Amino acid sequence: MQSVKINELRPTQMTHGLREIHQKTTEYQSLSGHTLDMAIAEKPIPVVIGPNAASFAIDHHHVATALWRAGIKAVPTVLVADLSSLAQDEFWLTLENHRWTYPYDVKGRRVSFTAMPEHVWELADDEYRSLAASVRDAGGYEKTTVPLEEFRWADLFRSNLPYPTSDAEFESLVKKAVKLAKSTVAIGLPGYVGPAEQKRQE
Repeated sequence: MQSVKINELRPTQMTHGLREIHQKTTEYQSLSGHTLDMAIAEKPIPVVIGPNAASFAIDHHHVATALWRAGIKAVPTVLVADLSSLAQDEFWLTLENHRWTYPYDVKGRRVSFTAMPEHVWELADDEYRSLAASVRDAGGYEKTTVPLEEFRWADLFRSNLPYPTSDAEFESLVKKAVKLAKSTVAIGLPGYVGPAEQKRQE
């Protein structure tokens, strides 16, 4: 496990959920000493080495951003692959083939890999990405190891629910999103639990 400076960590996605980041930042700021060190060590950032030996995060962008906001300068990383010998275009296509990148903006539109932000904290805020995390925490679906699962759920909510413009609207939307996540509309998405689970919880 190697430590990498957060300001040198390159993102592989365009968006993140600020609500989720704010929550994680508050949690990290409440810790100190050995307890903080342990919390940081629990979630090393999986990275792929790209052109010019740069470290690209392929997951845990929220963790890295929250730690940066909490004043942490470096994070432990786990090397997934070394693709430093590839040219830029070939590198990004390889990431996409492995589902290690998500080049879509806050409206779900495909963007060029050259538009990818330079730093993890520069990603655009996507309320639907935060909604996906809140729905999972509320039991709307189960966490899986499927790559980019949160984005697939975010896209479902983006296509079916209005964009929240306030905290109150967001909280109200979580309840609707949980119901949607357990409906037949969501069949096939990773972590789907279905209406039977919903009835048991009710």
